[in-house]
Amino acid sequence: MNEQIPLPLARHFGDDQAFTQIMALSGEVFREMPGRRTLRFHLDGRPYFVKLHFGVGWREIFKNLLTLRLPIVSAMPEWRAIHRFNKIGIPTTPPVAFASRGCNPAQRQSFVMTEDLGDIVSLETLCADWKTQPPEPAFKRSLILEVARLTQLLHANGMNHRDLYICHFCLDLPRLAQGDLHLYLIDLHRVGMRRRISYTDRMKDIAALHFSAMDIGLTRRDVLRFLKAYYGQPLGDVLVAQRALLAKVESRARRLYIKFQQKYTS
Repeated sequence: MNEQIPLPLARHFGDDQAFTQIMALSGEVFREMPGRRTLRFHLDGRPYFVKLHFGVGWREIFKNLLTLRLPIVSAMPEWRAIHRFNKIGIPTTPPVAFASRGCNPAQRQSFVMTEDLGDIVSLETLCADWKTQPPEPAFKRSLILEVARLTQLLHANGMNHRDLYICHFCLDLPRLAQGDLHLYLIDLHRVGMRRRISYTDRMKDIAALHFSAMDIGLTRRDVLRFLKAYYGQPLGDVLVAQRALLAKVESRARRLYIKFQQKYTS
């Protein structure tokens, strides 16, 4: 058993029964997948999110291993990633509690609880109508530079998101109203952490980001601006030194786009 539940929270849920009570929480379900549920609930008038892991089963574990993917069997990777993000300065959901029970990886139950970020909007939603209603150029440039900065910071610290889509970058609207462009990077349950990011993991993250932004009206200049900021080098040097990687990024992003279109428009 591994628990990091603050005492006031544990007492609210009945001390010894806290784990069981939290795993049985109900609320507004944001995502439901086999073995995992994400929901929003209120506690003493304050909103929180909790991601519940109920066990993925051996079939899912073997399926991941056969495709050379690390299976996610608990909320621990996300809990660790949140704390790592806080340490290096990538804004994300503030951690509240974590607990895990069970030695069998196929049946392990766990949860991670975080604070609600409040009034935010994902870049996927924000940019949905940019093709027909372009934003102010200065605002678009600032967003691109901030996404590039956070992505570079992520990779420079040996991490890859593994789901680095624009829907996982969220803009803080109250801070924006005060002139502060503040982005959060969320949904960290698949984040990989090591001393140094691999060539392939870097390529896959950038390709995922590129794919997810293909339909929001970005220009070639916008893409080049991202690359220059991400690498922190003169653009000419980047295009020469990273030619092979960028070709793979483009190819993978196109394949993801075609796969997405076939799945959701057929």
